[in-house]
Amino acid sequence: MGTLAAIPSASVALVVARSATLGIANGLAVVGGIVLGDLVFIAFALLGLSVIAEAMGSLFMIVKVIGGIYLIWLGCSLFSKSGETEIKVNKTNNNWSLAASFVAGFVLALGDIKAIIFYASLLPVFVDLSAIQSSDILTLIFITIFSVGGVKAIYAIFSDKVAAYAQKTNMESTARKTVGGLMVGAGGYLIVKA
Repeated sequence: MGTLAAIPSASVALVVARSATLGIANGLAVVGGIVLGDLVFIAFALLGLSVIAEAMGSLFMIVKVIGGIYLIWLGCSLFSKSGETEIKVNKTNNNWSLAASFVAGFVLALGDIKAIIFYASLLPVFVDLSAIQSSDILTLIFITIFSVGGVKAIYAIFSDKVAAYAQKTNMESTARKTVGGLMVGAGGYLIVKA
């Protein structure tokens, strides 16, 4: 689970973008939404509703395309800024931005094909769902929170530190163009995979 969480994806791009531009609290709010989305898939698998989880992939295709377009728009706006402007980092954590970050992470997780395949198809291979005990369920939840949440939290912390370093060392233009290019790439990948 940790390896799958660490693979660069749209969810990683969202965590990095929100943490770097709005602060670590927003990055961690995205992580919370992603973890909750993964827990929804675990609940589906445990309740034998893997068919519904697989069907959600097609239901969220539109969400994925809209998310991809949004990432491309954010990336283009970062990439196209002139070198004379600063990265606008708004680290005031109002409830609206934290809630928006959480919901963005949750919706993105629900549309993540990688998560759907893992929880609907591969999890039953590794875990005998017919013989699972409540202690096994708690262990599975604990592992999910710490493997998925922990890996994504590391991305949030790292991107917040990189953004702060870029501001201090006057590397805003390079950092902005790099992050912008990565976001355009992640958005394009998300649209192509939808």
